[in-house]
Amino acid sequence: MKYEDLKILDELREKGSISEEEYQREKEKIFNEPRSSFSKTTKKPLFGFEENTYLMLMHLTQFAGAIVPLAGFIVPILMWTTQKDSNSNVDTHGKNILNAMISYAIYAVVLCVTVIGIPVAVVLGLLFAIFIVIASVKANNGEYWKYPFTIQFIK
Repeated sequence: MKYEDLKILDELREKGSISEEEYQREKEKIFNEPRSSFSKTTKKPLFGFEENTYLMLMHLTQFAGAIVPLAGFIVPILMWTTQKDSNSNVDTHGKNILNAMISYAIYAVVLCVTVIGIPVAVVLGLLFAIFIVIASVKANNGEYWKYPFTIQFIK
């Protein structure tokens, strides 16, 4: 990124759009900027939350369905759709969450159709709850974690 900025700055100086003094001043700014692993768009607070906290909450809101029916499906989707265009990490985590919810819902329906599959569906539900907690902790630590056994419906 710095080299692209420097190249543009060189071109401006060669065209005479900026003076040598302006060139040197801007060059100093470019090389003295602190390095960051995130782009400027990912550092913006999201609804007052830092990025990692927001991502963690996106994962944890899947548990809201235990309190209000369908909230565990609707709230994470709303959180994703409102910020996906302005933050690439929210977009990535949101797609991961949506794919996991759809995949595990399909697995649960298929297993519950058979009598023998009901105990397996219960185990699957417990695993999904554990996976949500793992994904939440990883998101809060700034890591991306893909839910196991997820079908990629949304890429």
